[in-house]
Amino acid sequence: MPPTEHPLASPTPCQPLHVWSADLVIPVTAPSVLGGAVAVRDGRIEHVGSRDWVVATLRERGLPFEEVHVSGVLMPGLVNAHTHLQYTSMAGVGAGRYNGFPDWMQAFDLVYDAGGLDFHAAAADGAARLLRAGTTCAADVVTDPEAAGALHDAGLHGVAYWEVMGYSNEAWADGGLDQVRSALAAMPSPPAVGISPHAPYSLEVAPLLELPDLARRHGMRLHIHLGEDQVEARWDDIEAGAALADLWRSGKSESFRKMRDAGVGFSATEFVDQLGVLGPDCHIAHGVYMSAEDRRRLHARSTTVALCPRSNDVIGLAEPPVAAYLKEGNQVAVGTDSLSSSPSLDVLEDTALLFDIARRQGYEGDDLGRRLLHAATLGGAIALGLSTGSHRVGQLQAGALADVVAVDVPVTDIVPTIEHIIREGAGHQILTLVAGKVRWAAPELGLEIHP
Repeated sequence: MPPTEHPLASPTPCQPLHVWSADLVIPVTAPSVLGGAVAVRDGRIEHVGSRDWVVATLRERGLPFEEVHVSGVLMPGLVNAHTHLQYTSMAGVGAGRYNGFPDWMQAFDLVYDAGGLDFHAAAADGAARLLRAGTTCAADVVTDPEAAGALHDAGLHGVAYWEVMGYSNEAWADGGLDQVRSALAAMPSPPAVGISPHAPYSLEVAPLLELPDLARRHGMRLHIHLGEDQVEARWDDIEAGAALADLWRSGKSESFRKMRDAGVGFSATEFVDQLGVLGPDCHIAHGVYMSAEDRRRLHARSTTVALCPRSNDVIGLAEPPVAAYLKEGNQVAVGTDSLSSSPSLDVLEDTALLFDIARRQGYEGDDLGRRLLHAATLGGAIALGLSTGSHRVGQLQAGALADVVAVDVPVTDIVPTIEHIIREGAGHQILTLVAGKVRWAAPELGLEIHP
């Protein structure tokens, strides 16, 4: 038998070692460095630190390298923690303004139900837009199988979630689980494949009970829309917990909608929590209509919320409780949703709005920019289960995948520069590296782009 290589043996480089330097490097998991650099070898980060230290260390080790300096900031590639790339061609719907979820849904259905949409091409276009916006990792919710390979084909990291919706208990019993298994088996990987039970109001109890079990038996992530529609909010004038327990004992808990029709006031978050959906392997999208009790449940289950404020604004929903999430210590990520409800797929446009919302809601801390940068990078990686291990992203750390974005903004002191990125960085991305490869670069950089 051939000898087994020791896991800590020094690797033999297969690609040239590159040093990327900038006026400021923000690792997220370590202190930021003015005049910093990131050394990349074989798709992973070799060293991060001051440019002088990185260069000296490589020379001491006798490792040849090529250096590229970019103006502005180097930081982890952005993580879009909630999107639907297949709806990229439905930007006409997202360009409208609506008076709530039913109003937007009617406009969406008119286009979707008319047919003739090329979801494969639309999803590929969406993936290209992610790269242009400095996003290297995404939670892509897939409803139609033609769009299932978008992340895979683009070489992006993340999780492609198969969306499950519209099943009654009876339809689920009539082969629903087998249908979902078949759909999951047909999805290409990498990246990872997950399951997205659409929402509490679009699935009855049986699938909401079985889908989390299916995901957890096979090591898959879960992702659910939760608290997006006002119908999901708690009715404060009703003893929600007692009513829920009574319904469970009586066997009258067929669905969230039927319980609501019966006058039961517990929230959708309480409902799915009772069904075992929430947990550290699950993250939710939107989280707009969330009471303090709902937020407490998310926190207790280590469930991240992906905030999508521009989508909420287009649809005509309330603002998410950003300040409360931050003050109460909830895990937060950032998503754009799709172009069917949002103006772009640039995560930094959502962080700008989140900053303003948090300030309006009374968050006064001078760490707001830093916390939102964390949400747009490492927070998203946590949501997707990619913050640790050999496939970790959302951080510039030795051994992590070399997913990096350069943002050309003026660099002053560290704290104001981070705030500037969060508030005004959108559209100033000039370089996107995925596993060390240049996947998009501004023409003035003169770099070869790898497909």
